[in-house]
Amino acid sequence: MIIVIPCYNEFNKIDKHAFINFLKNTPGVSLVFSEDGSTDNTLSILKEIQDLFKSQVHICISKQNNGKGEAIRKGMLYSLDKGLKFDRIAYLDADLSVSLEECISISKLVTKDILFAFGSRISKIDNIIIRSQFRHYSGRFVATLISNLLHIPVYDTQCGCKVFDAKLAKPVFEESFISKWLFDVEIFFRIINLYTRNELNQMSVEIPLNSWIDAGGSKVKLSYFFKMWFDFYLIKKQYREI
Repeated sequence: MIIVIPCYNEFNKIDKHAFINFLKNTPGVSLVFSEDGSTDNTLSILKEIQDLFKSQVHICISKQNNGKGEAIRKGMLYSLDKGLKFDRIAYLDADLSVSLEECISISKLVTKDILFAFGSRISKIDNIIIRSQFRHYSGRFVATLISNLLHIPVYDTQCGCKVFDAKLAKPVFEESFISKWLFDVEIFFRIINLYTRNELNQMSVEIPLNSWIDAGGSKVKLSYFFKMWFDFYLIKKQYREI
C-alpha cells in the first residue's frame, strides 16, 4: 500500500517521530510525500525521514505551490509512473489529523468489491472529533451543498483520508482538478462518470473516524469562502451531464 502525503510549509506541524514509528512498525507500506513548493524547511524534514527508510519513503517535489488537490494528484501520478507496486493507494493530511494507523484500518475495507473507502468526521458518543465550532458548522453547510450537488447521500466528502483501489486511482487522478480545495467533489464526480451513482454507492464505504483532532492553522484563507461559489459553479458546469 502507498499513502500520499501532500506537504506545504509543514515544518512546524509535521510530527517526524510519528512517521518514523509508523514506518518501523509497518514495513509493507510506502509513503510518498508530495512537497508542494514549500518556502520553509519542510523538505529537510522529509529528507531526514527518507534517509532512515530509503525503500519506503519517496519524495515528489514541485518547484512552486499548486494547492492541495494538485499536490495529491502529483503524488498519485508519481506512484503510478514510477512503477511502485501497490494494490491500494490513499492520501492523508500531513498534520495527521487522522492517524496513519487509522488510514491503514480504513484501507483494509478496500476489497475486490469495495474500490473506494473514506473517513467521515461524524461525531458520536464513542469517538473523538475535535474541531472548532466555526469549522464544524461551516463544514456542515458546505457538505450539505455538496451532497445535493452530487445527488448522493454522503456525509463528509472533504475529510482528508481517502483510500482507492489501485486500478481506480489512475482514471480518477489523470486530469488536473478545477478547484484547489474542492477537488474532493471532483473525485466523486469522476467516479460517478466512470461508473454510475448506483455503482458508486455499492463500491464505496464511508467510515466514521475513531479520532480527528483539528491541528489548526488552515491554509484555506477566509477570502476563499467567496471564491468557493465560483468553484462550485465551474464544477457544476464541468460535470453537468453526470
